[in-house]
Formats: sequence, structure tokens, C-alpha cells
Amino acid sequence: MGHVSTRYLKPTAMDAVFNRAVGWLTRIGLPLAGSRVLSVRGRTSGEWRSTPVNPIRLAGERYLVSPRGHTQWVRNIRVSGEGRLTAGRRVEEFRIEEIPDDQKPPILRAYLTAWAWEVGRFFENVDKDSPDERLLEIAPGFPVFRVLPHGA
Repeated sequence: MGHVSTRYLKPTAMDAVFNRAVGWLTRIGLPLAGSRVLSVRGRTSGEWRSTPVNPIRLAGERYLVSPRGHTQWVRNIRVSGEGRLTAGRRVEEFRIEEIPDDQKPPILRAYLTAWAWEVGRFFENVDKDSPDERLLEIAPGFPVFRVLPHGA
């Protein structure tokens, strides 16, 4: 999907604490600003792995963006092609379609508009007002997936 990127930002100790707190709140039914817990089967173990994510809706479609780059959940979902989103007792199974780099700018802009307060620091010198050319430059380092109904 465009040029190959291996961009990955490892979570700090503070990030880990924040992610645990957001994950816990989301699991008990108090999602932070629409957060969900993403569960994906491990690509080698087959065991479910979970992490909090911030879905974004744009033009009637839902997307998952990986602000830290090519993380383990990204690698796992590319292999499995599906996952679960959970908030409280609501569990939604879905499949994914990866978005090519040239189609990412409006999605990245919407994501930054909604979530920059939480993840903006992962978008080095880029914000919701950055030109499309700049968003295209960074696109390979930010995997984006369309969330599709499991049966579709």
C-alpha cells in the first residue's frame, strides 16, 4: 500500500497505564469518548489479544487507525482479517479492509479532528489542518482499516 513503512512507536510506561485504564473503563461499559476494546487473534498463537482503540466514522463508514504505526494488533489483524470491538456487554464481530495510502488523508484528518487530544503526539508535526500532501507523506506509517460487518 504505497511505500513500505516499519514505523512503530513503542508504548511508554505512562501509555501502558493509560491504555489499561481506558480498556477497563470501556470493558465495564464506560467508553472514553467512543473508545472500544479491539480483540484480534494472535497471528502465531491464535489466542485473543486486546487493546483499546479509537474508531472513527467518516461518510457513513467506520475506520480503525493505528497512531503508533505497525503495531502487534495491526500485524495480527492483517493475518486474521477480522476482530471484535467491545464496549461493555456489546460485542461486535467484524472483518476489515485495509485502506491504500492514497485514500488515507481524509480519514487521518477526521481521526485527528476527533482524537488529537489523545493521540496527536504520535503524529509528529502533523495536525487536522495539515495539507493533503503532508498527510500523504506520512500515510505509510499509519495503517488504516475499514470496519465491515462480519457477514458482509
